[in-house]
Amino acid sequence: MPIDFYYFPPSAPCRSVLLLAKAIGVHLNLKTINVLKGDHMKPEFLKINPQHTIPTIDDNGFILCESRPIMGYLVSKYARNDSLYPKDPKKRGLVDQMLYFDAGNLYENILICYFPVVFAKDNVIHEERQQAVEKSCETLNTFLEGKEFVTGDDLTIADFTISTTICVLQCFDFDIGRYDNVAMWYNRCKELLDKFGFDEVHATGTKLFTEWYRANVQESS
Repeated sequence: MPIDFYYFPPSAPCRSVLLLAKAIGVHLNLKTINVLKGDHMKPEFLKINPQHTIPTIDDNGFILCESRPIMGYLVSKYARNDSLYPKDPKKRGLVDQMLYFDAGNLYENILICYFPVVFAKDNVIHEERQQAVEKSCETLNTFLEGKEFVTGDDLTIADFTISTTICVLQCFDFDIGRYDNVAMWYNRCKELLDKFGFDEVHATGTKLFTEWYRANVQESS
C-alpha cells in the first residue's frame, strides 16, 4: 500500500521528504494539509498527529512525524541499500550530527530571521538575527571543507534536508556565494538530484516564499 503523506507543498521539510521519496522510489499518497487555512488543527488530523505538524506519514497504520525521522525511516525500510542513512554507527552518527545541526541551528536561525517577514508579522530583518544566519553558514562552510557532501564523500539524507534549507535561504536574497564550500556543494547536490526533480519539487515553495518575503520587506521602505 502507498504511504499516506500529509504535507503542504511550500513547506521546506515536506519538500525534503518528497525529494527523498522520489530518489528511493517510494510512492506517497499525497494528502494536502493547508496550514494557512488551519487544516492542521482539524479534529481528523489531530487524531493522526496531536502535535499538528507536517510532514506526517501513515505507513499502513504506523504514524510518524517530523521530516528528518521520516527520512531515516524511509531509507531504513525501503531503500535498496543504506548509503543514504548508513547502519554503521560512526557514519550514521555523522549524518545525525548534521541533521541536528540543520534542525537546531541553520534552519532554526533562518526561521527566526526571515519567517516573521514572510508571514507578515514583521517588515524588517533584524541585524542580530541575520548575523546568526551568517554564522550558521560559516559553520556549514567549515563542515564542508575538503568534502563532497556534508558528511564526507557520499550523499546522505543530511544533504537532502540541508540543500532544501539552503534553497529556502536563497528566497530571501541571501548570497551563498560568499561561502565557497557551501556554494559548490549546493550546486553539486542540485546537479545530482536533478534526475529526481529537484527544481520541480522546490518550485512552488521557492516562488511563494520569494514573493511573500519581497512584498512584505518592501512595505518597510
